[in-house]
Amino acid sequence: MEPTKTAYGTWSGGRFMHFGETLSEDRFIGCIENAYQAGIRTFVTSDVYGNGKADELLGRALKGIDRGSYSLVGMIGHDFYEGQRQGSRGYPRFTDPELRGPEKYADFTRMAASKELERCGTDHFDLLMLHNPDELGYTSEPLWQAMKLVKDEGLTTRLGIAPGPANGFSLDLVGCFERFGELIDWSMLILNPLEPWPVGLTLPACEKHGVKVMTRVVDYGGVFHGDLALPGHEFKPGDHRTYRPEGWVQHGMEKANRMLPLAEKYKLTLLQFASIWNLSHPAVESVVPTFIQEAGESARPIEEKIREFAAMPDVRFTPEEVDAIRQIGDNTGCMTLKGASKRHAISERPDEWPMREDLLELAGRYGLGSEW
Repeated sequence: MEPTKTAYGTWSGGRFMHFGETLSEDRFIGCIENAYQAGIRTFVTSDVYGNGKADELLGRALKGIDRGSYSLVGMIGHDFYEGQRQGSRGYPRFTDPELRGPEKYADFTRMAASKELERCGTDHFDLLMLHNPDELGYTSEPLWQAMKLVKDEGLTTRLGIAPGPANGFSLDLVGCFERFGELIDWSMLILNPLEPWPVGLTLPACEKHGVKVMTRVVDYGGVFHGDLALPGHEFKPGDHRTYRPEGWVQHGMEKANRMLPLAEKYKLTLLQFASIWNLSHPAVESVVPTFIQEAGESARPIEEKIREFAAMPDVRFTPEEVDAIRQIGDNTGCMTLKGASKRHAISERPDEWPMREDLLELAGRYGLGSEW
């Protein structure tokens, strides 16, 4: 089953990614059941979330449901089986040379996919994505042959790539499409009306190579859920959003308020508006927000947000409307991007590496500029 327009990710609910309140295990499972009952038919999980725990809870929530009635998206890439957690940097990618060489990539991908499927309680993914790849993830022939082997053995129907965890990787992504585009069916990218850059630059390349796009962070850290501006709202200690620049909520709400006339024209909530703006780009075919239970008595229940998203009408904005919103939300140059960059002489982290001449040549051919 192809991933659907609306999707639910197991990073929601605060258990594995620290946004808002941490849901109890029962309520976390209930939210997944709520999503299915409301009509959401795609579920996205990663093996590294809770070292497999998110997979298990998703499997419990979907147990007994007709497997043909939903699309299951899995992600592998971090090695928490043999690798040691490196503080805030998390677990190493399985391509880390200290863990294994290219000749063992296939053994790892087969093992990781099989174990994740077992935890999810099924025998195949509809889409398996390479999660948060390092430079080798974008360039290694043995790695993508290992991913192809997983597909050939029937563990997944489709293959994809999910850059992250932060924003960037634009040139690396396009370069990966040029190398391995015939193997890549989907990509999961960060896009929303307040963050049209840099992913917007890569969407024409996605179209060219026939790569369908699933977009995450459509809610922009909760701004498009609408309850960050409620009286008395505060971020709990440890919430990932406390590391953002001061004033980001107010700045985001000011821009979102300028977008309201278009939302009102189509009778959309803020989250529905942001989702439809994403879906109005030709390459984008699925949206997967972060559902957050905000702290405080005035916060809306997370279940209400899930149902609101599931009820999104099947409309699209005109190209002119898409561009008008892009101009309001323009965030060009607002952040330091990950991936290949002229900032780096050597690679000191698995999500940053030096710029290569082949990528600059590619940027020229795709009209992506030279300042990276």
